[in-house]
Amino acid sequence: MTNALSALLAERDWILADGATGTTLFNMGLQSGDAPELWNVDHPDRIATLYKGAVDAGSDLFLTNSFGGTAARLKLHDAQSRVFELNKLAAEIGREVADASGRTVVVAGSMGPTGEIMAPMGPLTHERAVEMFHEQAEGLKAGGADVLWVETISAPEEYKAAAEAARLAGMPWCGTMSFDTAGRTMMGFTSADLAHLVETLDPPPLAFGANCGVGASDLLRTVLGFRAAGTERPVIAKGNAGIPKYVDGHIHYDGTPELMARYAVLARDAGATIIGGCCGTQTDHLRAMRAALESEPRGEAPTLEVIAAELGGFSSGSDGTEGGAPSRERRGRRRARG
Repeated sequence: MTNALSALLAERDWILADGATGTTLFNMGLQSGDAPELWNVDHPDRIATLYKGAVDAGSDLFLTNSFGGTAARLKLHDAQSRVFELNKLAAEIGREVADASGRTVVVAGSMGPTGEIMAPMGPLTHERAVEMFHEQAEGLKAGGADVLWVETISAPEEYKAAAEAARLAGMPWCGTMSFDTAGRTMMGFTSADLAHLVETLDPPPLAFGANCGVGASDLLRTVLGFRAAGTERPVIAKGNAGIPKYVDGHIHYDGTPELMARYAVLARDAGATIIGGCCGTQTDHLRAMRAALESEPRGEAPTLEVIAAELGGFSSGSDGTEGGAPSRERRGRRRARG
């Protein structure tokens, strides 16, 4: 399938993705409990500024403001009937920004978790999950998204439902999970589990990987886990900018641009192809990441000791695979993270 992302993957050995959507929108005035997707209608200029910030900082790919764009999430704001409209607008604004950039920039239609528990543990059936993701995907497709970007998933059943929705929409897709519980997702899935799962899906994702989670060190340990599983599919790394701290009534991530620049290079050397940031990652981080990826030569895959020394210790002593790569906890730190 020919598309903008496949073309970039064919010609580049790394692609810079974007940073944080939520953090940036909160800095623009979004209030806790509000639906960011409603800003696609109410404040399209701010959403364009969000996208343009990433593009101007050097991102080759950015995610649309549609993370909570399923009917299940929008129902919390009495907007469940506006799924197609809000997702289409998210992509349309992105398409305009990308097309005005003067270079190839991929508009990735963000599709986050529904927030509901999949059967048999919960009430959400596979069929209903597929229906909701498909409705969202059609809106993103109509708005001009190049690819669907499934993210922050914990349950393999939900990941499979999103893959089926992409097939129904006739769209290429990528998909990441969040490994935030001692190297596993909240539903117990490991990096090796995901590496094996993606090869069973029809269609498989163009790229897969990890986003969010605990911190940059843990995320890179997960990336090493993907490669240890033997995958040759492009890997995505979108780690948080450090660790969140509560400062003056706001959540502040302590990762500096310098730290995120080192993270980006280590992610590339660990085997990631699409590299970006998640929570807390702002335009100054992205600029530093781009500069480092362009200037620093590719090196050998980092060891866990190197990752810990460069980015800080791991949050747990296990990478979740129980018998996979060594996962000793390290708390040494060589670089400032304040």
